[in-house]
Amino acid sequence: MPRTMTGKKLETPIKQILPGRPVSEVISAVGHRLRGCRRVHTTIDRREHDMTTTLRNVRVFDGDRLLEPGTVVIDGALIGNPGPEGTDVDGRSGVLLPGLFDAHVHLLGPDDLDRLAASGVTTALDMACWPPPHVDALRGRVPDIRSAGTPAIGAGGPHARMPGMPADAILSAPEEAEPFVAKRVAEGSDYIKIVAERPGPDMLDQATVDALVAAARAHGKLSVAHASSVAAYRTAVQAGVDVVTHVPLDGVLDDETVARMVAEGQVAVPTLSMMEATVRGRGRPGEAYENARDSVAALHAAGVPVLAGTDANSAPGSPSPVSHGDSLHHELALLVEAGLSTVEALRSATSLPARCFGLGDRGSITPGLRADLVLVTGDPLADIAATRSIERIWCAGVDVTR
Repeated sequence: MPRTMTGKKLETPIKQILPGRPVSEVISAVGHRLRGCRRVHTTIDRREHDMTTTLRNVRVFDGDRLLEPGTVVIDGALIGNPGPEGTDVDGRSGVLLPGLFDAHVHLLGPDDLDRLAASGVTTALDMACWPPPHVDALRGRVPDIRSAGTPAIGAGGPHARMPGMPADAILSAPEEAEPFVAKRVAEGSDYIKIVAERPGPDMLDQATVDALVAAARAHGKLSVAHASSVAAYRTAVQAGVDVVTHVPLDGVLDDETVARMVAEGQVAVPTLSMMEATVRGRGRPGEAYENARDSVAALHAAGVPVLAGTDANSAPGSPSPVSHGDSLHHELALLVEAGLSTVEALRSATSLPARCFGLGDRGSITPGLRADLVLVTGDPLADIAATRSIERIWCAGVDVTR
């Protein structure tokens, strides 16, 4: 393998930030769910070029730790070999990060993608978007996206009243789970989204959530559950979903639920930005942002992988709007406030989502991987706010105009 990056390791290895759990165990626990998953590789519209870009004297956060100043080469769409001609970039004033993930967004159109790209998000994980031709039209752009397509919901919850929600999103019995999942797979969904709400009439019950998770696994797909209350979280965790997104506002997660997530290798995407906006927007009695923050602290302390996601959406009239792009940097700050170190917060938006969602071609600055890169001024390991000070962005080797 060509030597395209040099430097002595400076930061703590990732295994030391998951208390009592070596990284190999975490990845194994999550990764066993990924066997057989179909990876979708889209082609990004970009100018054809044969020249290389060489970043010199740059400090590199490689997705795991910070390296001493060295050299990184962008060769076409990948991190690779220097060419006979190229452009030199002096990176001595900054830190080079892997392209950022937002592990929970909702996409309406190209404007959402533009805002994400301008903030250094090179991979966006959409958690509900339809119809399939609209999703397909958003693929192959910057950022690169994955999508759940149509979510599974119950008839009695607020999601069923969302404008334009497809009729086939609504499930009322466990036997409907397999046809629902099979249709999503045929449409090209990358994972299956399940909306777990507070137990009640016409909500997805435990048996139906269980059946959806089993069907997703049978089709080689990850299952991702929406859960923003303690009861919904328990339902999702008991069903064995791979990823739980949001955290409760009506209470702090109990030790038993957290321990079960650790034992099952489940992953959390807390979306603290959305939980903060929800409290600010509706302010229901008994709900508090502190419950969400403290739940993240409990998950992190126990060793549950925590990924950075925002629930960014641009739906007209949304009661809890969260903007695309800049909200990810706010999310990183909220995760640090909840107990993650700056190194852990950076991993939550780079290497961890790549591993947990089976996207092994990105998330790290390593020769042979996609050249998804963000050059920032300042030191985000000293101050996470430095991720906002973006100088340059590359997505699959393309210099993204900001």
